[in-house]
Amino acid sequence: MSEIVDLTAADRRMQGAVDAVRREFSSIRTGRASPAILDRVEVEAYGSRMPLKSVANISVPEARLLTVTPFDPGTLKAIERAIETSDVGLNPQNDGKIIRLPIPELTEDRRKQFIKRARGMAEDGRVSVRNIRRDEMRDLQELKKMGEISEDDERRAEAELQQMTGTYVKRIDEALTDKEAELLEV
Repeated sequence: MSEIVDLTAADRRMQGAVDAVRREFSSIRTGRASPAILDRVEVEAYGSRMPLKSVANISVPEARLLTVTPFDPGTLKAIERAIETSDVGLNPQNDGKIIRLPIPELTEDRRKQFIKRARGMAEDGRVSVRNIRRDEMRDLQELKKMGEISEDDERRAEAELQQMTGTYVKRIDEALTDKEAELLEV
């Protein structure tokens, strides 16, 4: 009756939560140009909402400049409008062929806002990891009730799950520390 409890699904889900936090962090702009800043921008084109990177090429010709070159010149105005209405805080400059997005220096207030936003994203990630732990703990209790695992196996799995949770929360905290350092960099 004693079987080893498989926690690989929980491990995979927790890693997914960490990856999601890192992706969210990449959308917070720092003083440097990065195409990831525009990852969450969606453009109204061809009768539907599409990610910006599926309708245009985004490049970084200089450290403080992004250029957006549409695959179809007819979508230029829609791309410009999507960037203006997004929360990236950049002012597009349209020259009729490409859109230039100069990345302004971050003010101290803006840095603090971005750090606060990053901390909120990190907390959401920690909550996700803890929710995964809670779900797995519930599943373990259910298995024990049904007699599929012993009490010792349940305790061992719970201890392993708790250690796994700590590891993933620490990874989120490390990613947050890196993002804060990046934002505070002048």
